[in-house]
Amino acid sequence: MAKRENAKEEFESEEELKCPQCGSTKLIYDATRGEIICANCGYVMSEREIDRGAEWRAFTPEERERRSRVGAPISRFGIESLVTDIDWAGRDAAGREISLRKKIEMLRLRKWQVRARAQSSIERNLAQAVVELERLGAQLGLPKSVLDRAIEIYRKALDSNLVRGRSIESVMAAAVYAACREMRLPRTLDEIALYTRAGRKDVARCYRLLLREAAIKVPLPNASDFVPRIGSLLRLSGSTIKRAMEIIEQARNAGLTAGKDPAGLAAAAIYIAAIQNGEMRTQKEVARAAKVTEVTVRNRYKELVKKLGIKLPVKK
Repeated sequence: MAKRENAKEEFESEEELKCPQCGSTKLIYDATRGEIICANCGYVMSEREIDRGAEWRAFTPEERERRSRVGAPISRFGIESLVTDIDWAGRDAAGREISLRKKIEMLRLRKWQVRARAQSSIERNLAQAVVELERLGAQLGLPKSVLDRAIEIYRKALDSNLVRGRSIESVMAAAVYAACREMRLPRTLDEIALYTRAGRKDVARCYRLLLREAAIKVPLPNASDFVPRIGSLLRLSGSTIKRAMEIIEQARNAGLTAGKDPAGLAAAAIYIAAIQNGEMRTQKEVARAAKVTEVTVRNRYKELVKKLGIKLPVKK
């Protein structure tokens, strides 16, 4: 499939062709038939084109994948070099079982191949950073898109010589936090720093450094991004979550969200919405789900009720 797409790109990169019937330049290259067809009128401009695809045929996706001789694309999580891995099968080219002496020799060669793969200091630094990133991603439950963006930010910091003199853990944690902010994923700095040996102060300092030196632009934090996560942890209904987001929108229009912790604001809105919909949750439960203190939930709750004039049902 990749070869056929490359053939199509080569065809499109040649001099621009036009249909002799209608003059359209919208042409289609049919690799299976070897034809160039006008997409406007259907005129076959050329046939018996050279097939630049594979020499084998496959009729099912499983057979196509099994016969394909191309590997997976180079991952940005690893070192960008094409290498051949020594197989673990323990058999030779003819399929015969190799001797124990050969197996031990292959094990030793495989070990040195892994060691020799990272040559420069940048590659070794990146290899350690990838291990730290995978660990953070597994503990925080981050999607692959956030991990990809985090390694991009770390590479930019590595190229700008910002990692020298700083721990890999703190810079990678700062890159993960910046990626979460860019992708609007509700993860606080305290939550990310909790899973690193570097303290919150070091992670925050590296994050500010990335914003200043690596030219990373992150959007302002939005309390609405934290509401679905807190609501799912508390097992609240969709109507309660929707009501909490409406309260946050009212607070934003009234100018009450400036300078406030988005997680604490979202927790207070969730607490108010739960009371209004009859899904009672204690301030301790809400604070634990939002990873803030009960004092924060109580202060934001009182402020929202007073400034927005929210009427709560009277407890009987």
